[in-house]
Order: sequence, then C-alpha cells, then structure tokens
Amino acid sequence: MKVILRFWVLLFFAPYITIAQPVTQLSFQIVDQQSQDRDAFVQGLAFDQSHLYLGTGGYGSSYIAKINSSTGHTIVQESLPARYFGEGVTVLGDLLYQLTWRSGTGFVRDRETLQVIEQFRIAGEAWGITNDGTHLIVSNGSAALTVYTPEGIKPVRSITVTEEGRRIQRLNELEYIDGLVWANIWYEDRVVVINPQSGEVVASLNLEGLLPKKERLPNTDVLNGIGYDATNNSVWFTGKRWPWRYQLEILPERPKFLPTEP
Repeated sequence: MKVILRFWVLLFFAPYITIAQPVTQLSFQIVDQQSQDRDAFVQGLAFDQSHLYLGTGGYGSSYIAKINSSTGHTIVQESLPARYFGEGVTVLGDLLYQLTWRSGTGFVRDRETLQVIEQFRIAGEAWGITNDGTHLIVSNGSAALTVYTPEGIKPVRSITVTEEGRRIQRLNELEYIDGLVWANIWYEDRVVVINPQSGEVVASLNLEGLLPKKERLPNTDVLNGIGYDATNNSVWFTGKRWPWRYQLEILPERPKFLPTEP
C-alpha cells in the first residue's frame, strides 16, 4: 500500500519537480595585470568605454575613482562622507550608481565628473550592483538578487539563487556579462555565474591562487571585484587590499546566456 501511495504522490507532483542543472566548472589563465592602490578596500568595479570605475569601502575611507583603463592613471576621485561605507558601483547610460552598506542610501553620480546628482533610498543592506542595460540588479549578502528600476529605484522582482538545488548565500559583487550575472561569494575564492531568469548557477569559477601568497600581507582581504570591459571584451578581477587587478581568460570558454524555447 505504501509503495502504491508513493507512486501516486510522485505522479501527482511530477509536473512541479524541477531537476537542477549541472554546473560547468571553469578555470582561468592570466592575460594581463594592472597595479592598484594597495589600501583600496575594493567593493566594486565597472567599465565604461575607456574608463574603469572603482568603488571602495570603509567608514571614513570610502571613495569612487574614475581611472584610465589602459594606463591605470586616476582621472578623478570623490570621497564619501565618513558616515557611509561604500559598496558596489555600476554605470547605466550617463549615470553611475553607487551603493552604501547599511545606511539605506545610494548615490546617482554623473559618469564624467562623479558629482552626486541625487541620492536614493534602498531597503536593508546593499552589497553588489550591476545592470542588464535596462534594470539595476542588487545583492544584499543573502541568496537573493533584487531587480530595480533605475528611475525611482523601485523593486521589480526578486531572484533566488541556487546551485544544484541549494541556495547560495553571501552573494556580493556583481557583473552582468553576456546575459548572465557573475557574482563573488563573500569569503570564497570563487565566482558563480547565474541565469537571471531562473536564478540557477550555470557555472562556477575557482579563483584560488589568483593572488600569490608572496603578494599577500596581514591586511590583505578577500576576493571581491568583477569588471567587464565591453570595449575589449575582457573580464577583470581583484580583491580587497589587493595590489593588482587581473585580466583573465576564462577556460574552457566564457559562458553565455542561451534562451530556452517557450
């Protein structure tokens, strides 16, 4: 009787059961590296044409910098008031969006001058931010990504991120590349690649050993920082208080979003 009951239960729920997709394991090869301020507590990277935008954290030490992506020379830099702990940054159109950690406040800046145009409110903690060309996508250290409108910063939907059926916590810095969301996991030397429609992790990039042990100091912190340079079709990675940012070739190949048939 129990066997028959199990059969009918499985038959009834079969249409609602989803099978976790296998996760592609990625590796890397260093293509180039560029020096950066060793004291920069990096919280976000964003590229736009020939410029790199670097956002850092720390109370009293947070800033946003606009950098020549070829030379590494800082063009302009703006500090945050000491009460704000800077977090992720992203460029959408002519505007740069910058988060802060626990203040519930974000900044909209002019992309060229980095001057603040307006502030916005955002509920809870804010960690990483990216955009898909239309909407902002924000992490808060949980397994959730929230999609917002850029005008008024209104929530549109929430995405729960899972890897082989398990929720992935501590999602941090984000970058949108080829239709997929790349995310640092806080305190792990890896990046997960997420399908933003389903929330499923489709690939995992192990970056253990990217910064050699000989380059590490007592205050060297975790991997954090993903930047996609669309001009050169290159991906860069760094960490908090790292002396370098690295351009990497993703092996066997960089994953791309493949829409499924309706």
